[in-house]
Amino acid sequence: MKQKDIALIIIVVFVTGVASFFLSGLLFKSNNLQEKVDTVAPISADFKQPDEKYFNSDSINPTQLIRIGDNTNNQPFN
Repeated sequence: MKQKDIALIIIVVFVTGVASFFLSGLLFKSNNLQEKVDTVAPISADFKQPDEKYFNSDSINPTQLIRIGDNTNNQPFN
């Protein structure tokens, strides 16, 4: 390569860089850089008691073992 070719490549790269800088500024223009977000309520150590309508001493315990009928047959598939 000759010295003229290297100088021409440097000039083309410089002009292209300046042109792309200004064109990108026109294309990707953003006037408002503020974004509104929801604020989160702080976490507290207070615990509200559950509703007495559902959680009381007369409620059904879903963790109890349920038996249907008398299961005296130890080998049901014989």
